[in-house]
Formats: sequence, structure tokens, C-alpha cells
Amino acid sequence: MSVEEIEVVVVGGGQAGISMSEHLGDLGIPHVVLERNRVAERWRSERWDSLVTNGPVWHDRLPGLEFTGLDPEDFAPKEQVADYLAAYAEKIGAPIRCGVEVTSVRKKAGSRGFRVQTSDGDFDARYVVAATGPFQRPVVPPIVPEDAGPVQIHSSAYRNPAQLPEGAVLVVGSGSSGVQIADELQASGRQVYLSVGPHDRPPRRYRGHDFVWWLGVLGKWEASAPPQGAEHVTIAVSGAHGGRTVDFRALAERGITLVGRTESFDAGTVRFAADLRDNIARGDADYLAMLDEADAYVERNGLDLPEEPQARVLGAYPESVTDPVLELDLAAAGVTTVLWATGFTVDYGWLQVDAFGEDGRPRHQRGVSSEPGVYFVGLPWQSRRGSSFIWGAWHDAKYVADQISIQRGYMEHNDSRRRPSHAQG
Repeated sequence: MSVEEIEVVVVGGGQAGISMSEHLGDLGIPHVVLERNRVAERWRSERWDSLVTNGPVWHDRLPGLEFTGLDPEDFAPKEQVADYLAAYAEKIGAPIRCGVEVTSVRKKAGSRGFRVQTSDGDFDARYVVAATGPFQRPVVPPIVPEDAGPVQIHSSAYRNPAQLPEGAVLVVGSGSSGVQIADELQASGRQVYLSVGPHDRPPRRYRGHDFVWWLGVLGKWEASAPPQGAEHVTIAVSGAHGGRTVDFRALAERGITLVGRTESFDAGTVRFAADLRDNIARGDADYLAMLDEADAYVERNGLDLPEEPQARVLGAYPESVTDPVLELDLAAAGVTTVLWATGFTVDYGWLQVDAFGEDGRPRHQRGVSSEPGVYFVGLPWQSRRGSSFIWGAWHDAKYVADQISIQRGYMEHNDSRRRPSHAQG
């Protein structure tokens, strides 16, 4: 089989790969985007049915196309996000080849570029961009043995309450996914236990603006790294039900039993850390600190925004916080499902180059890897806090495309020096 030559191979046809294609196209750089499934497949088949975006559509979109049929303050359903990304790829004429899985990328020994092996033939590429994003392999902590009794499922495989066996559910994880799924399960009539770890808890809206607006005007989207010690702290924010501030007190009032971090399992019993009150208190402190910053910004800039004193009324701790459950006999509690909303890790087994640390994570500076010619797009905190969002990936991709263009310029200069000169007559 012949080998196809191309300047750049972009691996992944989601928001990062599409953004990368747009910028490469604008620079006139020949490239191909390889996607093993459909465009934006993870939005379609690896998220629960009722998922909506965590930010309103006026903000969480690509610059060149608006969502149709939605109010700017709406939160887009997952299928509409996938359709939107597919429409954007068509709009920019992205050269995407779907159904092509990249199986390996290796440096060509003694030669420029890389050999890219795929399920549909090989490519020789001068540059490779890994745009597969951070949600590659679900993380399930090895706490509850597989044969312990209850069904265990990761949030990426969850679709709706009817999918689970009858009975109570223990949801482990209090970020966006865990909170939304726990709320949906409780509304369906299930008894739900929600394991709450350390988290940030921003207000969904305050003084007439969504929190994404506040992060923007306060300069927080531009933070280059998370605060020390907060690298793995989740953000409890949701666009469900039209967008509401996540309130663990309200979840408890609706019947969800809050518990601390899930620590261990023995003889059918799950044990929780005695940290629930501290985790709730730290989340409250984060919430109130953002209100303080917002109020100070309003006063400093003389903005006419409505005051919202009720936003600071938090209420008493629920009983599950003041008298916490530290262990739970799953069978006695009727728990038939443990749902792990515990995030993802990367999986770059196909990218066989010197671009990773001992922990398997990319070594890079703003997406430029330690292996010359290999780049990343779509990583959390790739350049700033906003990198994880649709619009953030677009801006990161622009930087990476510019770096590829610069490297091409150096190589063109080298090649021009090797061309024979012609004597003037």
C-alpha cells in the first residue's frame, strides 16, 4: 500500500481538531484531520442523555458560528453541540476523514517527519498534532472490587436512570457530572448518596450575569495555572434546568444523602472520610470570595448592576453534614449501583515519541511538545484556565498553528540554502 505524504496530520475530530484545521487552513498549510468515529463523537455517545453545556451559548462557542434556535443565555444540549461542531467543520471546509483510527505515530529515523499508521493506510507527515483531548480513558479508583455485588459504572457510560438496576445509587464525585447525575437520579425516585470531595463552587449567576462573564471581566480565564494544591479540585457548576448555582444544601433538602470522600471498602461496607463539612465549607468560601470580587469590580467601575444580598444567605448545614455517615453497608442500604463520576486520564499509547513525562502526561509548553514536530491541542490548562472550553481550544489552536508556520519557515530557509545557485550571464 502506498504512503500518503502530507504536511500536517491532526489526530481527533472534536472541537480541538476542528479549531486546529481552521487555523492551518487560514495559513495555507496542507493538512488532514483523522477521526476514528464521527465528528464530535464523544459528545454523542460518551455523555448522558440530558447533558447540556456548562456555559451559555453566547460564550461557549467557536468565533465564526452561532448556535441556531437558542437564546444567547441558553445551555446547549449535547446533541446540538455535536451538530454545531459538525456544521462548523463543514463551514470551514475542514479536510476530515472519519472512520480512520490512528494506531501509531513514530519518528522517521534519520529523516524529517513522522510515519503515521492508521486503519486506512499510512501517512508521512512533517508535523503531528494530537487533538484527542483530555477525556480519553475513564478513571475508576480501585476501591470497590468488581465482584463486590453492586453494578459499577463510570459517568461516561451512564445515559439515564432507566439504564440502572432498581435500587439506591452511590454517586462518587461532586464535580459537574456527579452533581447533575445525582440530581437526575434523585428526581427519578432513587435514593441517592453523593460522595463530596474538595471542590470549587462558583455562583451560576450573580447580579445579572453568568459566572463565565464574571470570570472574564475579573481576568480569571487568563490564569496560567491552577492555585497550588488545587490541581485536581473539581468545579461544581451546571447548566442543567436552565442554569442554577450548585447548592449541596438544596440537594440534601431534596433527599440526597451527602457523604465525604469515598476512601475504602471492606466486606460490603464503604467507608467515607470525615471531611464532608470541611469540603462544603471550602466550597462556600470559594463561592463567597467570588461574590466579594464581583461586588468590588462593580463598585470600582461604577456599573449599574442590581444588588443581590440573598445570594449570601447560605442557610444551616443539613443533618448529613452535621451528623455525617462515615460508613455504608451497601446491601443494607439497598445500593445496587456505584456510579463513578471521577474523571478521565489521557491515553497516548499510539503516540510513540519522546513527548511524555514519567506520569504519561504530555511534556509541552502551550502545546509545543518536547518532541520537535509534535504538538498538542485541547488539554486542560494548556495555556490558561479557559483552555478546556470550546472557545479556549480555538485560541490555543491558533498559537500552535502559528508555531508550525514558524517551523516551516525555518525549514524553507534551510532548503533554499541547499539549492544550487545559477551563474548570472
